[in-house]
Amino acid sequence: MKMNHTDLDDTDTETGGLRLEQAASTFAALGSEQRLLVLRTLVRAGPAGLTIGALGERTGITGSTLTHHMKILTQAGLVGQEKQGRSIICAAVAYDELHDLAGFLLRECCADADTCDTAKGHDHG
Repeated sequence: MKMNHTDLDDTDTETGGLRLEQAASTFAALGSEQRLLVLRTLVRAGPAGLTIGALGERTGITGSTLTHHMKILTQAGLVGQEKQGRSIICAAVAYDELHDLAGFLLRECCADADTCDTAKGHDHG
């Protein structure tokens, strides 16, 4: 079955899924090993987040490079920063969006396959 661009472009209104453009934009923000490392570190830290110094220590990314990556992740809406006294606290804030990204990739699993054998190591969430 031939699939066209519009088959993948529609929003999945039942699951609140992302449109292709939204997913591409967010994946672009994650298109760096260092940004993925920063986001994973913040997700592991939980809602309390980490100071910029602690984030740098845990990731090995410091200074202007960390600032650059935080700017991109913040603009994408994946992380937030809040000044608390003399510290800047960074935290992952887009848990629903991250879940939607995974759903974007998996929601049509096996849609074009003749059969779908979930016993071979995957399920449909």
